[in-house]
Amino acid sequence: MMEEGPPNSSEGQQGWFTARNGSDSSLDLESVVQPLALNPWDVVLCISGTIISCENAIVVVVIFYTLAFRAPMFLLIGSLATADFLAGLGLILHFAFVYFIPSEAVSLLMVGLLVTSFTASVSSLLTITIDRYLSLYNALTYYSERTVTRTYIMLILTWGASICYGLLPVMGWNCLKEPSACSIVKPLTKNHLIILSVSFFMVFAVMLQLYVQICKIVCRHAHQIAVQRHFLASSHYVTTRKGIATLAVILGTFASCWLPFAIYCLLGDYSYPALYTYVTLLPATYNSMINPVIYAFRNQEIQKVLWTVCCGCFSSTMPFRSRSPSDV
Repeated sequence: MMEEGPPNSSEGQQGWFTARNGSDSSLDLESVVQPLALNPWDVVLCISGTIISCENAIVVVVIFYTLAFRAPMFLLIGSLATADFLAGLGLILHFAFVYFIPSEAVSLLMVGLLVTSFTASVSSLLTITIDRYLSLYNALTYYSERTVTRTYIMLILTWGASICYGLLPVMGWNCLKEPSACSIVKPLTKNHLIILSVSFFMVFAVMLQLYVQICKIVCRHAHQIAVQRHFLASSHYVTTRKGIATLAVILGTFASCWLPFAIYCLLGDYSYPALYTYVTLLPATYNSMINPVIYAFRNQEIQKVLWTVCCGCFSSTMPFRSRSPSDV
């Protein structure tokens, strides 16, 4: 049980990511039966979750209610927004259950929801990258039934794998009965977190390779257009530089948000201070906050719908110009 201490002591300011033994080591996602003093880091995570949920809820509603957004690329963006929305919701619910309705069983469900949603978010980013690459590599055959089928297969695999990862701690693979097996994020085991981290590095490696190939295709296409239309070399250089800069921002944002936490998951131990986990986990949640801006709000069709809603004349059948994922 947690040791009691003065209200202002470090023991009295334990949050839902701290150790149950009263120390400040390891991040504890378990609910503690006795009341906890409010931890400022948990408040920040809850606020982040609120912003994430609101942002992505807008994207989900727009894509769901707009019939024109049934193209594969919008389905993948919708999958990403749904995953990020659930991640934000999971942060809010976990905060509420830990501080106001402590329950070990419900806490495990919330941990499963967070693992599922963040895994689906990262996996959805991979599917979007694959879709963008194929839209350039197979430009002539992209708009076909095969693309739609491939999109649904990727969505099924994405959410199937994510749900399986999230069910593991709920079905018993946790460290509730064996504290020495805990990772930096309780009640997840060290082995479970290693699997998640290795999976992330594999996804990141594939995304990096695909974006390198996308850059090569963009440069080649820009050069061909410049030759055909007799553009100046400087114009070709500016166009190529803008395309590469956009891809660099997308991949750089993803890496800067998730790499610190993924590396710490491999190197950290349950005895490490919880502060280290907070510092690396918080930027990872920011990725779900940035995703709507990069993948949804920059899209011209989604912008048109949002402006239309603001004007009070929303229509679910608004006509749009067909665009490829490379335009998003």
